Amino acid sequence: MNVAGIGVVFAGGRGINNYDDALRRGWMSPSLIELPSTQNKTFPVYRIELETITDKEFFWTVRRADRFSKMAMIAALDALQDSGIVLDDKKSSLGIIVATAFGPHVTTFRFLDDILNYGDVNVSPTIFSHAVHNAATSYIALVLNSRGPTVTLTQFAFSFHQALILAQIWLHEERCEYVLVGSVDECGTVMNYICSRKLKIAYDGRIKPFHFSASPVAVPGEGSVFFLVARGKCPKRYCEIYGVSGFDNHIEEDEPDMYILDADGMAGGETKYRNEAASDVKIAGYAPLFGSMMTGSGFHCAVGALELKNQIQYACPVQDNPYGANVCMVTKETKIDEISCIRYNCVHERAVIILKR
Repeated sequence: MNVAGIGVVFAGGRGINNYDDALRRGWMSPSLIELPSTQNKTFPVYRIELETITDKEFFWTVRRADRFSKMAMIAALDALQDSGIVLDDKKSSLGIIVATAFGPHVTTFRFLDDILNYGDVNVSPTIFSHAVHNAATSYIALVLNSRGPTVTLTQFAFSFHQALILAQIWLHEERCEYVLVGSVDECGTVMNYICSRKLKIAYDGRIKPFHFSASPVAVPGEGSVFFLVARGKCPKRYCEIYGVSGFDNHIEEDEPDMYILDADGMAGGETKYRNEAASDVKIAGYAPLFGSMMTGSGFHCAVGALELKNQIQYACPVQDNPYGANVCMVTKETKIDEISCIRYNCVHERAVIILKR
């Protein structure tokens, strides 16, 4: 399936052009928030500012939406706009698939707090309706007036991979002509607390993808990335998503021109990534730009799509390389025909997204 458009909302801003600029600039420091539970009192987070997800065009339609839904909606709308495709009256030709690891947990915990404070008969029905995972998908369909199939998929490490597999099925079965498929996750007080207790936080703000450590460092992140994928030709084509494996399905792989590693400290030990680094193939990792997320595969997939479209390799934002791997050190034009985005989960199961020019 062809990638026709990409929309991104991340700590560095909004839109695929801002994403490209950030990749060219390199590492940026995360925000520092107060988290009393941590030893350092300040806690690094790649957090999205409110103005990034404020869209006046759709303000009244989505004025009740929470941050989780707004991030997803803006990234999805930007992907459609970036494609140059006008749906016109073919509202049933568009499918929508949203992948998430934790869903709108900020709103969910707010709803639970209100039950404790006011009782279950006095809580806000609006907050309750936004506390479900499918709220973001509903907002996207509402704003686009879409009548095609919609679904939300939830899984920890491989939810984005499962979303791509489902998108391939919908297109193959001609259930729809286009699919908006993407991922979204957010940081909140509870998530930051859990990360501070369960992860090894990089208090200098630098995720180190090439340390291949059994106890890697992490910096929590949030954001959303969406792809408009199509069966056939499209006005603006980034690349082809050639194959996807995840969890319990496997595909045949050739040696690519580049491996992009999803090593971000979020899924436990990262020693398995040395399997890819052992080859002479170029390797890269861009998690230091957007943070540690279970759904970070979508952001790396967007990097790969840009590299294939523009025939450029981006320098890795953090280049610590104790094993002497063949890391992308400089941003330069180069011939790239195939990229494999690799992710391991906490029990070392492997998933791959193969992108071809």
